[in-house]
Amino acid sequence: MTPGDGNAGQVAAAWRRAAAARARAERAEKSAQRYEAWAAETGHTPHVDLAAALRRSAACHRSSADLQEAFARRVAAWGQGPGERPRFMSGVAEVCGAESVALTLVDARNSQLAVAASGEPARAAQDLEFMLGEGPSRDATTHRGLVFASGEAIETRWPCFGPALTALGVREVAAAPLDTAASSRCLGALAVFDPRPGLVGSRAFDDVVGALTRLVLCDPDADPELYGGTDHRDSVQQAAGMVSVHVGCRVDDALALIKARAFTRGVPLDALSRAIVAGDLTFTREGPS
Repeated sequence: MTPGDGNAGQVAAAWRRAAAARARAERAEKSAQRYEAWAAETGHTPHVDLAAALRRSAACHRSSADLQEAFARRVAAWGQGPGERPRFMSGVAEVCGAESVALTLVDARNSQLAVAASGEPARAAQDLEFMLGEGPSRDATTHRGLVFASGEAIETRWPCFGPALTALGVREVAAAPLDTAASSRCLGALAVFDPRPGLVGSRAFDDVVGALTRLVLCDPDADPELYGGTDHRDSVQQAAGMVSVHVGCRVDDALALIKARAFTRGVPLDALSRAIVAGDLTFTREGPS
């Protein structure tokens, strides 16, 4: 959990993380300048490569600082006023010039562990991907590469997920893996829905993805919860456990039953899971009742 409960504590934590990121960016820039000077003196190519890597790292730190500062300003301006509390991922969507974005974290089997979305459209898209087992984030984490599709290609590439996504009004989607050289597996993905022209594949997009990877894992002060905006699908997991007992099946099979029920009924997965946990809906060997 973010140090210092409440809005004031989160604003202070965001400003502190932003300042630390800018300090790291400055150190990386200075180191890059030194390596560039040594390369000019000696003509050694490794110095040039190191300088380039340090400048990329500095850009990533600056992007991280920008995201932290944007969140701090939005929460401070909101205070306890009307409307929904600002989400960290809303700032990511703004930076990307996208209608909505979502970050997913995955396990070693590339199954979703948690999701953080900028708003309901992105959350609905990630719920569809979770239920159907296909989509851009899953492809990005499986193949550890950038995924992009637009128009009819969305429905062609993902026969089940695609039509459901376009029904939400999405015209383009891109997903990039949260990947590091130090990790033997992909940590998750950032999905961007209807991004601005020219964003996908740009250095600015790479910097945002790198910044999120640091925020989730790599920074000494990393915050995987993204200021309380990360959902670990606790109600879904609890419901799967209950269905597993009632039906007498494995938890994975129970989860598949819940996903199928939610999708065929067009009911949000969380809402269905909460109904199961509350006892309003039960599953037996004969089916749901």
